[in-house]
Amino acid sequence: MGKGTDKLYITHSEWASEDAYSASAGSGVSKSNVANAPFKRLPFNFCAISLQPFNHPVCSPDGTIFDITNILPWLKKHGTNPVTGAPLKSTELIKLNFFKNDDGEMVDPVTFKVFTNNTHIVALKNTRNVFAYDTIERLNIKAKNWRDLVSEEEFSRKDIVTLQDPQNVESRNLSSFKYLQEGASTLTPEQQRERNDPSRNVNTTALGNGAALFKPPRKKEQLPDINPDALASNRASIAKTLSSLSTNKPSMPSPPVPTATSTVKSIPANQPRALHTTGLAAASLTSTGLTPHTTADLATLSQETYLLSPRRVRKKGYALLTLAPPFGEIHFELAPEFAPKAVWNFITLAKQGYYNNVLFHRNIPGFMIQGGDPTGTGKGGTSCWGKNFEDEFDGPLSAKFDQRGLLAMANKGKDSNGSQFFITYRPCPHLVRKHTVFGQVVVDEGGGGGGGGGNGAAAGPATLKVLEGVPGDAKSRPKTEVRIQSVNVLVDPFEEFLKEEEERRVGAEREREGGGQEDERVTWTGKRVRVDGAAEKVGGEGMGVGRYLKGRTGGEGEVKGKREGVLVEEWEGEGEPVKKKVKGGGGGFGDFEGW
Repeated sequence: MGKGTDKLYITHSEWASEDAYSASAGSGVSKSNVANAPFKRLPFNFCAISLQPFNHPVCSPDGTIFDITNILPWLKKHGTNPVTGAPLKSTELIKLNFFKNDDGEMVDPVTFKVFTNNTHIVALKNTRNVFAYDTIERLNIKAKNWRDLVSEEEFSRKDIVTLQDPQNVESRNLSSFKYLQEGASTLTPEQQRERNDPSRNVNTTALGNGAALFKPPRKKEQLPDINPDALASNRASIAKTLSSLSTNKPSMPSPPVPTATSTVKSIPANQPRALHTTGLAAASLTSTGLTPHTTADLATLSQETYLLSPRRVRKKGYALLTLAPPFGEIHFELAPEFAPKAVWNFITLAKQGYYNNVLFHRNIPGFMIQGGDPTGTGKGGTSCWGKNFEDEFDGPLSAKFDQRGLLAMANKGKDSNGSQFFITYRPCPHLVRKHTVFGQVVVDEGGGGGGGGGNGAAAGPATLKVLEGVPGDAKSRPKTEVRIQSVNVLVDPFEEFLKEEEERRVGAEREREGGGQEDERVTWTGKRVRVDGAAEKVGGEGMGVGRYLKGRTGGEGEVKGKREGVLVEEWEGEGEPVKKKVKGGGGGFGDFEGW
């Protein structure tokens, strides 16, 4: 219970102490007499003048990091380093190139080690690249390799600038910053005005209708000085223009009559809806900062989110990949039903010309051929969203990987799909649930499938046979250049789906305007409902349920002919027939007649 002891209670001195962890150290003993006792460390990714995370980092020759949008106004006004107080010019600032991983964390570009507040970070003056000191020490200093590990530019030991040294924490101590000790303001005039504005310090989105009180008043426009001569000439020209308009005056439409507007947003009928609500009704019920909402409206979906739902678009897509001579063409059938994101990414990049003039950088006979990297190295390429997207293992192709000519996404791990793809030469069951299959090669009937085309270039699976015969070097790179000329989308399944949806919606509207189908316009009682809502008698027949009996028996004449024989039977005896007594089914109280 006690600090560092086994007592079941805590003493007053332990509560009063700031950094003591035993009962023997009281409140007076724990306090330090050092002048710089309140140590506050500035994180490495913060600007030293705004004390906020930087977006455009630069550093001074001594390694102090600033944001260029904050340090330039200071240098223009003071001309000194705000941390040390030494003279500093804007030309002495060094721009910094930080590298980030997929999660947005700053990392070393060689080892991909994530930077923290305890990492020894350095930068190179001439190349401006930022590395971990361990990387520079092992791969440059000890190896005597004085070239930048990223740009291959030469540098010297003098070009190494220390940005953060965990052994020298005083360089990041806020208590030693000169401008903080002097209390100097680092705000620009615009920032000072924004800080003094009371409306900037209030969250107006949480006030509901009261947010209008914090809107700045409209400034009266200051009229320019009026020249009497110019005013007279303007009056004359205006009078002349009015006279010409009065002689040839067009018919002006009457101004619209103002009507009461609803505060509810009108959502288009074709806007896709989600299966969940917006949540505003529940949020406004439990929060006084939100405008009350009394309806549970369904959340709207973007068109892309709606189309990329699995099994939403079931129509197949088709694309044509044209290779540079002497190779031919490859026709792909795309499967958006099972891999909508991969198909969307491939089609979008193809329409943007992303794959044009791109090499197939890897070819392994008996396995696959890989391409889609604009850099041609196998390490580049990005998706149409600018980031990696998830794997999609639904569908029969991804579940088996059991045929030749499958079109799949290349990746470097789980959920790391970009722009690179590969085509298989044989079944690859070891790739099941490791790569997303979003299409397959189909036979081009015009090209001859198994043989070659009329121009000597093969198409479809025959093109794969030609590509598989291309030899490669030790790194599986084709010795003969295999280049993609273009990728043309022949059938876009998403556009076709949207067209069908629009046609279906327009047809439903026309049907609704016409009063619906025949079955909807005639009720079960025989009344036909017109467009205006009134009911009328169908034909000259009655409006009862008898019209259904006539349909079963063949009409009224047939009913009359069979009335005596089959449909209607008369009792010829005297009185009513004797009712048969139903014997009991083995006990019970019966119908209680004897009670």
